[in-house]
Amino acid sequence: MSRSWSRYRDYGYYDFPVSVALPAKGGIKAQAKRGTLGGSNWWAKRWIGILESFNIGARLGRGRSYARMGQVLSVEVGKGEVKAEVQGSRAKPYSVSIRIAPIAKKDWRQIVETLSGQVLYVAKLLAGQMPEDIESVFDTAKLSLFPNKLKDIQTECSCPDWSNPCKHIAAVYYLLGEEFDRDPFLMFKLRGLSRDELITKLGAAAGPGAAPALPARLPDESAASAGETGEPLATGAGAFWDLRALPDDFYGKVEVPSGPAALPKSMGDFPFWRANEPFIPAMEKTYAEASRLGMSVFLGEQAMQPPEDDADHSGAPTGA
Repeated sequence: MSRSWSRYRDYGYYDFPVSVALPAKGGIKAQAKRGTLGGSNWWAKRWIGILESFNIGARLGRGRSYARMGQVLSVEVGKGEVKAEVQGSRAKPYSVSIRIAPIAKKDWRQIVETLSGQVLYVAKLLAGQMPEDIESVFDTAKLSLFPNKLKDIQTECSCPDWSNPCKHIAAVYYLLGEEFDRDPFLMFKLRGLSRDELITKLGAAAGPGAAPALPARLPDESAASAGETGEPLATGAGAFWDLRALPDDFYGKVEVPSGPAALPKSMGDFPFWRANEPFIPAMEKTYAEASRLGMSVFLGEQAMQPPEDDADHSGAPTGA
């Protein structure tokens, strides 16, 4: 049986036997193409580049393999901490914790004040992008958005491996890189400020004239105050339950959308997607088939079939 050297190899004995991970059902698989794991935007590459600069050896490579295999079962990103479960060689998944010290509130006030004075920064952040030179704002405040040293990241795993980070932690590192690619605000959240809090603080720092003012009264309130009212509703309960004939144009124009999955495309990729196929292509196929079936049912060509109670839905993709 092959064995791996332990951190105590200098003392002349070995570590645990090389283990083989158990198959993970419904795990979160890395979506990036081979050779690009970790994301395509600069901030995601920055995250992975920082980790690789720590010279933690083959553990990152094994973590990359775990991420591709879908061994990570769940990931939860909170303020200053990431919690995850990773399926290893034992029946019970290992618990992983990654902590990055949040930036103090007083320091966030200084950063937000500087950001709010830069229109380009604010525009890019509102568009879901991270400005390429945003780190200079943190440098000016003698802070950093990304961790600079390995000790800036505190990690724990319930596995028996003495190495830290182990391959289970490294797998979560890589999936975080992909998720940062989709949502750069997660890095802000890890440093103590969520997206909503950041946007609110930017608006408050910019002053009351930065956003268009809401009208004093809503349109329906104005119409009501002028005595303009719509057709009154019938007061009798019988009239409420009486099904009247529908007008010929009640449904309007009914057609299959020219571009499937318009809503999911507008929302972007699903966080920590679990299927083998990327989210948007999977949704395009699902929406195209649903549109075809819906039109067929609408035209009366076939009846809608209720789902079978004993159907196997284990393969359906779900989010973490």
